[in-house]
Amino acid sequence: MTALLFRDDPYLREAEARVAGHTDEGGIILEASLFYPTGGGQPGDSGHLEWSGGRIAIATTVKGEGAAVVLVPAEPQPLPPVGAELRQRLDWGRRYRHMRVHTGLHLLSVVIPLPVTGGQIGAEKGRLDFDMPHPPGDVTALEERVNELIARDLPVTEDWITDAELADNPGLVKTMSVAPPVGQGRVRLIRIGQGSGQIDLQPCGGTHVARTGEIGRVTIGKIEKKGRQNRRVSLILSD
Repeated sequence: MTALLFRDDPYLREAEARVAGHTDEGGIILEASLFYPTGGGQPGDSGHLEWSGGRIAIATTVKGEGAAVVLVPAEPQPLPPVGAELRQRLDWGRRYRHMRVHTGLHLLSVVIPLPVTGGQIGAEKGRLDFDMPHPPGDVTALEERVNELIARDLPVTEDWITDAELADNPGLVKTMSVAPPVGQGRVRLIRIGQGSGQIDLQPCGGTHVARTGEIGRVTIGKIEKKGRQNRRVSLILSD
């Protein structure tokens, strides 16, 4: 099992680690990982590793067996040996844009309060698919509502509930296609706003900015029809 440094501090850009193992496919497992593995619509992190006598670029990160996080090298080359001490460094610019887009999609789900049927996060934009039989009347108004929430610079925090508490509160789950990870005894919640100013609370395992103001201004792209009732709404970073 890999310790999840990105969960403890999503702003941590580099850290020391020890190599715990290799996969048959040439992946690298660290005892503690800064790198977020692909999941929940968020891409795996990239970056590089440095150790005495070597350096290797990491193209992406995925989930492995037994709750391991597997770093996938960009190209075949000698791997750091098991037990080696090394330094892991994120492609921070890419990760931070993922954090901004991801948090922006949470706000999009607030201004469009419909069931979410899918989603994807990128470094420039993200999208949510909604169970939306009819298109929204005013896309410009939706865009302004999202930007108003961003401008309020609301705090983004985490909380935890038990699997049983989540089962008793099914309304917390907005996604129809992806169920929150259960079976570990507790589930992580992401909260936007506090107290009477709370605007969103939902299960999520990804990385997010600390305040909505960090997202920056966004635009809403063309709304696409995907099937009989599904519509895809894209959110695009303006910078």
